[in-house]
Amino acid sequence: MKKNKFDLILLIAVITLVIFGIIMIYSSSHIWALYKYGDSLKYVKAQIIFFIIGTIVMIILSKVPYKYYLDKANIILGVCFLLLVLVLIPGIGTIRNGSRSWFGIGSFGVQPSEFAKLGLIIFFSRYLSKNDRDLKKIIKGVLPILLIALFAFGLIMLQPDFGTGMVMVVSLISLLFVSGVAINFFISLGILGILGIVGLIISAPYRLQRIFSFINPWKDPLGSGFQIIQSLYAIGPGGLLGFGFGNSRQKHFYLPEPQTDFIFSIISEEFGFLGVLIIGTLFITILIRGIMISLKAKDLFSKYLAFGITFGIIFQAVLNLMVVIGLVPVTGITLPFLSYGGSSLLISMTSVGILLNISRYQK
Repeated sequence: MKKNKFDLILLIAVITLVIFGIIMIYSSSHIWALYKYGDSLKYVKAQIIFFIIGTIVMIILSKVPYKYYLDKANIILGVCFLLLVLVLIPGIGTIRNGSRSWFGIGSFGVQPSEFAKLGLIIFFSRYLSKNDRDLKKIIKGVLPILLIALFAFGLIMLQPDFGTGMVMVVSLISLLFVSGVAINFFISLGILGILGIVGLIISAPYRLQRIFSFINPWKDPLGSGFQIIQSLYAIGPGGLLGFGFGNSRQKHFYLPEPQTDFIFSIISEEFGFLGVLIIGTLFITILIRGIMISLKAKDLFSKYLAFGITFGIIFQAVLNLMVVIGLVPVTGITLPFLSYGGSSLLISMTSVGILLNISRYQK
């Protein structure tokens, strides 16, 4: 199979986002980090370490033929499930922000649910490419793979981590959709999904509180509505060009830990609509290049894999942006490539490495 050069535009867009993210992590976190840890560069140094590791992994994987994952998909899935089970065991998994979602390694944390998102996409891509003829039969072709997805979602919900679980499930369902499964199936699945989400919200008081704060955050401005109100206070005054780099007001202990889920709020405050336009353009570039790679891929497995990776990254980005501007309740997910978080950055760059390799085998 003849190799081409990998997609340079995609690589430039990703590296630009990550470098800009590191700059904004410093701007948004240095005051908080100095107060909490006595080191204004704590978050930046950690992110740079994961950026270096992620870049090395991305370059290596861009050279590993994507068909390797086709052969190892079952092993990858098994490892992901093992990690999701191990993290639930007290003494092995550690609790952060109320969720047992992490393996603690010194001062760093590794989140296995992030790796499970990619592992499930690889397994789904293999299954759909191998069982293309059976997908018109719901019970024989679709139900087995759907049960695997629900099992993974259940393990993630035991942590609990609703946001990551939601991104994973929607990404996998998008793969089923493009594979040609009958549209009636998705109507039924949508109804069951809505009922399931309602059940999950009712079963956990903190999720119900997030719904109430989403509907009317000013009802409890110092409690459940505090985060989204402070986010809107950051985004609103930004105007066309913002207050300038480093001049955010909300990072001064108003918006809690702004370097993570709500980093886009600080970007909007400091760079205004111009910053929003730049970020939006870079993500749209990733979307277009990813879809083009999928369309030009030479076999079904690589088509599904490229689409699944691209959709997962973009859906997570859109969901994060919808949270910070108040269109959906707070879900606790990061903005890919930009938010502070080693696991998120590492798995995002790993995914791009696979995508770059697929781009080398285009028609």
